[in-house]
Amino acid sequence: MSQRPDPAAFPADFLFGAATAAYQIEGSTTAGGRGRSIWDTFSAIPGKIRDGDTGEVAADHYNRFRDDVKLMADLGLRSYRFSIAWPRIQPGGRGPVNQQGLDFYKQLVDELLANGIEPWVTLYHWDLPDELEQAGGWPARETAERFAEYADLTAGALSDRIRFWTTLNEPWCSAFLGYASGEHAPGRHDQAASIAAVHHLLLGHGLAVQALRGHGVEQAGLTVNLYPVTPVDDDPAVLDVARRIDGLQNRLFLDPVLKGAYPEDVRADLAPLTDFAFERPGDAETIATPIDVLGVNYYSRHRATVSAMPGVAQGGVAGPHGDPTAMGWEVDPTGLTEILVRIKDDYREIPIYVTENGSAYDDEVVDGAVHDVERTEYVASHVAACADAIEQGVPLKGYFLWSLLDNFEWAHGYAKRFGMVHVDYATQERTVKDSGRWYADFVRSHRDLQR
Repeated sequence: MSQRPDPAAFPADFLFGAATAAYQIEGSTTAGGRGRSIWDTFSAIPGKIRDGDTGEVAADHYNRFRDDVKLMADLGLRSYRFSIAWPRIQPGGRGPVNQQGLDFYKQLVDELLANGIEPWVTLYHWDLPDELEQAGGWPARETAERFAEYADLTAGALSDRIRFWTTLNEPWCSAFLGYASGEHAPGRHDQAASIAAVHHLLLGHGLAVQALRGHGVEQAGLTVNLYPVTPVDDDPAVLDVARRIDGLQNRLFLDPVLKGAYPEDVRADLAPLTDFAFERPGDAETIATPIDVLGVNYYSRHRATVSAMPGVAQGGVAGPHGDPTAMGWEVDPTGLTEILVRIKDDYREIPIYVTENGSAYDDEVVDGAVHDVERTEYVASHVAACADAIEQGVPLKGYFLWSLLDNFEWAHGYAKRFGMVHVDYATQERTVKDSGRWYADFVRSHRDLQR
């Protein structure tokens, strides 16, 4: 193994866990009074999802959650990060709570606690109630207000059981993949709308944190997907592309939450698309409502380049160095250390958790086992990168492997497998992969040090 992390490099209370998202694993999309989400609608459009896949069954976690929690306990996980499906709590995104949906999550949380596993909830992992999208979606201010009401209802029922609350997962993806590129639900192609969505996602985050505080939540935060942006050379055009990509990917979300304002250079970059007329007095203060934790999702590094075509100024991301994952992403654990150190150096002191990190490979079950050597190397090297960040003074408090289970990988359907546990979608049989066994052994070694 190229990099073998030392369990002793991590604090005694460091949270090692795994993460999932509701639409990707739960299935049972019409059970228990659940309403329709934008991903239900998007998946039903021919050609949007590879092989016509949907989340209708997924990993059937809705019916198998007790077995899945037992599996987590057998693996020795200290924490489990999962998302709550907004349409299960409020089928149309507004109005009274759907008790059946709430009861499902109460049972899940109680099962986790009974097995000594710390629950970590994400309120929004992309499954917006479709009725709210039809009313305007995230480009509309009302959606932020409805999100705060949903947060209030959910925390009112679960804050006595859950310490850690994340408002949004990767608002960059919700805004830009959902409303600009159309790759994700709801599949719109409107760049101006995507910028309005950024603002209202962040506004919804701030309002939700305030709602959580009303229920005594002391560990509330936001999860953003961050990436170092490296220019391929020192050409001024390439350097400017790197600045612009970094601005949209990283600073557009970190600055308003942790510094209280959007970056001025990013505002200038976006001027041809929007005049920021959706901002209102007091929004900046709401968005910057103090948080207790920052979640960082990291998968790869961006390498900035420019088009080779003469006269074309638009920038892009160069291909990966070395052997990529099945997603075509470069494997670069040093990028994880780099982005964590950057947060420490450029922003205020705040506890950080790596809330997602993982890799997809073409796994096969052979004689009842999955020998995923590449993923095992990936996980080990990125855990080692976390240790490097801690050594450099980063207040890193936890690491969540993505993902616990193979699952519905959004536009890729079931073609890409990220799980530490293999799922046979025909039989729903779970098989722990070699990477999962390595991770479980490492987590146990860390626990053993505390005894």
